[in-house]
Amino acid sequence: MRLLLLAPRRAQTGNGTTVRRIQDHLEAAGHTCILKDTSDFESPLTISDLISSESVDASLGIHLYRAGRLLQGSNIPFGIIFGGTDINEDAKRNEKSWVMGAVLDEARFAVSFTEAMKETAAAYWPPARNKIYVQSQGIVTAPSTSFNQKAFLQRAGILQDNNSVHLFLLICGLRRVKDPLFLVDAVAEWHRKEPGIHLIIIGPEVEAAFAEEVKEKVKTADGVHLLQEIPQEDLHALVKGCFAVVNSSVSEGMSAAILEAMDLNVPVLARNIPGNAAIITHKATGLLYSTPQEFVQLSKSLIGDPSLHKEIVLRAKAYITKHHSPECERKVYQNLVLKLQ
Repeated sequence: MRLLLLAPRRAQTGNGTTVRRIQDHLEAAGHTCILKDTSDFESPLTISDLISSESVDASLGIHLYRAGRLLQGSNIPFGIIFGGTDINEDAKRNEKSWVMGAVLDEARFAVSFTEAMKETAAAYWPPARNKIYVQSQGIVTAPSTSFNQKAFLQRAGILQDNNSVHLFLLICGLRRVKDPLFLVDAVAEWHRKEPGIHLIIIGPEVEAAFAEEVKEKVKTADGVHLLQEIPQEDLHALVKGCFAVVNSSVSEGMSAAILEAMDLNVPVLARNIPGNAAIITHKATGLLYSTPQEFVQLSKSLIGDPSLHKEIVLRAKAYITKHHSPECERKVYQNLVLKLQ
């Protein structure tokens, strides 16, 4: 089949990572995949033109609202993968919720990364329950062997002169739902007392106005650094060289950055929200915090307790191996797409 994969897919975002991995799965089964970004289309009519010109047989969209509204009413069968903000945020808005329900009515199937997200969706749109499948994200990491972390950090103005340097890495697109400023003041205060503490925020500018707000704030925040996105292989290498990966989102579906850190044997400190709590068991596979002060407290305990650090890393890796197999994910999507024939 010729399949249209439609997603908000900026290269260094979770959706971008997910859609490329699914493309690999489907192309391995002999399908031809055409990747398109939802932001390139204004209406279902423009998608219909693409479907016609590219002789598309079926489509798979990521994000029930952004992709779904474009596929609604198309003359080809389609499936939908929940993104996170669609179920956690967009569904609360009546005008979007109505559209999303209509999309689910038309979709042959939907995929949720977690049972909790499926239950939330089923509560909004009960008739769709039986067509929602749960499949967690399969995780694949491939750190670059040529990435020079020392040179990279020096260019960013971060010196690693001794073992007292602890780098916390926040990977996110600059948009409000990711709340990258949540920890900035607390980390800056901590850095002034312990200059070896640094928070690196890295990712693309998704919301332009908010990105400017972040830039202005970081300019005056000691020990906090804002860096542009880098290729995924380099990012994975950077993750491996950091003390911990941080998540500060207000809402998450299933954070690929968290899962990739766990796979790379790097501990995670994540904001205690449902999407994060679904994949992290506190003090077992990671650490969950609710306030900036609690983040600092837990970070200090992780720095001061090597045995806790080791246990979290080992348990997190075991969790990834058991629950986030790319092979299992491949089989599920290769079978689901047959429903689009």
